[in-house]
Amino acid sequence: MRLHFTNARLIDPEAGTDALGSLTLEDGLIAGVNTPAPEGVTIRDCNGACLAPGIVDLGVKIGEPGERHRESFRSAGLAAAAGGVTTIIARPDTAPAIDTPEVLEFVTRRAAEASPVRIRHMAALTKGRQGREMTEIGFLLDAGAIAFTDADAVATDTKALSRAFTYARSLGALVIGHPQEPGLSKGGAVTSGKFASLRGLPGVHPMAERMGLDRDIALVEMTGVRYHADQITSARSLPALERAKANGFDVSAGISIHHLTLNEIDVGDYRTFFKLTPPLRSEEDRLAMVEAVGSGLIDVICSMHTPADEESKRLPYEEAASGAVGLETLLPAAMRLYHAGHLDLPTLWRALSLNPARRLGLPQGRLAVGAPADLVLFDPDAPFVMDRFTLRSKSKNTPFDGSRMEGRVLATYVGGKPVFEA
Repeated sequence: MRLHFTNARLIDPEAGTDALGSLTLEDGLIAGVNTPAPEGVTIRDCNGACLAPGIVDLGVKIGEPGERHRESFRSAGLAAAAGGVTTIIARPDTAPAIDTPEVLEFVTRRAAEASPVRIRHMAALTKGRQGREMTEIGFLLDAGAIAFTDADAVATDTKALSRAFTYARSLGALVIGHPQEPGLSKGGAVTSGKFASLRGLPGVHPMAERMGLDRDIALVEMTGVRYHADQITSARSLPALERAKANGFDVSAGISIHHLTLNEIDVGDYRTFFKLTPPLRSEEDRLAMVEAVGSGLIDVICSMHTPADEESKRLPYEEAASGAVGLETLLPAAMRLYHAGHLDLPTLWRALSLNPARRLGLPQGRLAVGAPADLVLFDPDAPFVMDRFTLRSKSKNTPFDGSRMEGRVLATYVGGKPVFEA
């Protein structure tokens, strides 16, 4: 398929530019930037809408295998396409966990059959995500694992973890950690402080994240492994992250869009759609995280898409499941940061697309000749009211339900082919 976009605001995170231009696609790749339309090509006038690399969403929970009623590859792929996400990086916290080459090959095949967008899988770092015995990292790499993580199951056996880090380092594998001190954070439903006390909810101190990050960075220094922290949400963690990078360690960090756009007060009167892991932080922490994304200290913004059915959310706050869906709301939520003047569009797309692709060794995330034609066309100013029942995800647990939002996806392309058109 040959396609030529004209009159588009090209959001180029690699060059850091936002300017009107044109883009030509051919054979699934970007064939020209700001070049004349080739003869016989299909022309699409974007009417000034933004054209950017498709989002690479690092850390998506999909319910296959084991919890298909919460999310399937098909429903996740449709939600991603509608949200401008062209590559899903799926977590291994399934039932059973993705901890053997056989399970990995099964989900890889299912994803390719069912999803309109690209799906790559992370594998578990330890068997059953139990933190005791490492998985067959080499075989899993050969089977297509893109990174290794136990997700939010934080290992307490540091010696076993160090062995896994050492082995991952010998194979050049990327390890993704969940910085949290498991003993201190156990049972916490919200961030400790005045709000937690007023609501009578068990809190977890932000220092639990800092302590978990300190341990992981110490293991990185000891083993030399490539390491990514899935979510850094507290200002107390930033100095440790900054020192690790300054010391030359191969360390990066991410944050969910929910922690960048919401704070602990949004929990309100025990609204369980706002129960996340880690919990929402103070407004001071939120602003510090936004600044860290702007400076590049935090590398990646993700949805941390975690579907939960109605039965697991309609419970008392302490007992309700943690997590929120985000594949379809990631882009409009990110527009809040743009419209508030905190981050420009190239900076946002650096964190949403370019950086996660680079960290994972993928060719996506760029508007350059020869790059995959994975693109999102969107109107950053289009207003709408979020209705969770219109979401394509099987689960509807979004904290943005009923919110006024801006930013609507007009079309999504994977390999130059349209997978969503509004």
